[in-house]
Amino acid sequence: MKEYRDFINTDLRVKNFYRLNHKYQTVKKVQELKIKQLNKKMTMIDIIKKLDDFVDNSDPDLNVPQSQHCFQVAEKIRLDCPENDWFILTGLIHDCGKILLEELPDYFVVGDTFPVGCRFSDKIVYYEYFTENEDYYNPFYNTEYGIYSPNCGFDNVLFSYSHDEYLYNVCIKNNCLLPKEALYIIRYHSFYAQHQHNAYNHLASVEDLKLMEYVKKFQKYDLYTKENKIINYENVVDYYKNLIDKYFPIKELAL
Repeated sequence: MKEYRDFINTDLRVKNFYRLNHKYQTVKKVQELKIKQLNKKMTMIDIIKKLDDFVDNSDPDLNVPQSQHCFQVAEKIRLDCPENDWFILTGLIHDCGKILLEELPDYFVVGDTFPVGCRFSDKIVYYEYFTENEDYYNPFYNTEYGIYSPNCGFDNVLFSYSHDEYLYNVCIKNNCLLPKEALYIIRYHSFYAQHQHNAYNHLASVEDLKLMEYVKKFQKYDLYTKENKIINYENVVDYYKNLIDKYFPIKELAL
């Protein structure tokens, strides 16, 4: 069986991505990017198709078009959980925030996410590259809690900027009807240091610990559907268009 998230035996493309990611994801830069908008409108299906124009340099595993990954994840969830349509839709759209690659460098869009404004956990992939980040040496930021209080909750923590945070805000802005569990998955599905290693339990609220279980459930689909059989778009697109219409009353989303 193939090993996933093998960052030891990966190529320089992935390592160079994380060096830049860890260098430039600072408190100051994240605060600037949180107000980022693309000032355009697109349907969710058109966003998914557009993802094929981009390469995710953070991912050592993915060898199929980005849109195929979206449909592979959703179809496997659909097979296992046919009654849970919000979970199926979350699988389809979880990476749609990568549309940001139209305007931002990839190290602000993809890759594992992590809190900024406090000590970087050594559970974050390529932790050693944080020595190039100016916040690493800031005494206000390099303690366990940094600028936060114990168990303040992840919603009150500033995270490295990414497609996760961006898509979460697009969903909120466009009045989507997905439940909080879905929005939580979208916002934190790249937060591997927590959902694999519990590295930030000291910042997590009780609600975070509960909702993170949904992210852990989702991750087996995000990882282990890669390189499965190719999904025939024409066979499934009508089902997903109906699902999108159910949870996104606004057809053309403001990005």
